[in-house]
Amino acid sequence: MSSQDEQFPAAAAAAAPEAAAADEGMTWWYRWLCRIAGVIGGMSCAFAGLWNCVTINPLNIAAGVWMMLNAFVLFLCEAPFCCQFIEFANAVAARADRLRAWQKAAFYCGMAVFPVMLSLTLTTLLGNAIAFATGVLYGLSALGKKGDAISYARIHQQQKQMDEEKLTGSLEGQA
Repeated sequence: MSSQDEQFPAAAAAAAPEAAAADEGMTWWYRWLCRIAGVIGGMSCAFAGLWNCVTINPLNIAAGVWMMLNAFVLFLCEAPFCCQFIEFANAVAARADRLRAWQKAAFYCGMAVFPVMLSLTLTTLLGNAIAFATGVLYGLSALGKKGDAISYARIHQQQKQMDEEKLTGSLEGQA
């Protein structure tokens, strides 16, 4: 415990669950992969959204504006240093970091699907693909780590023994 933690034990206790919830078993390289995918997804949404707005079709314009809004939200949540001149950027980024991986996955995938439903064009599909992939990456991290073969073999062996015991118990009961 540091001297600051000794002075303020309640603050240290409150910070521990936040750090555990933020970690969620994600490795550092996977967390960076998700962040980089979010930034690249934001850039693709911004460029495709701007390109989508250069039209006379109102649904394309609405989808383009929504895509640019998606880009802003992705930058705000994944790379708040890009929005350093916005006063509430750090507060929003801190709140986004406290979200669980499945919540980020649902939010990012939902944001990416909406403009495609508004206007199904190649621009909206390609522009939202990386933003959707960011949501998929967060969703995969929410599933957790894959177990090792040894533990699965033990579980399988235990189930096999239980099945054999049930079978021999039912056969002895019949005899």
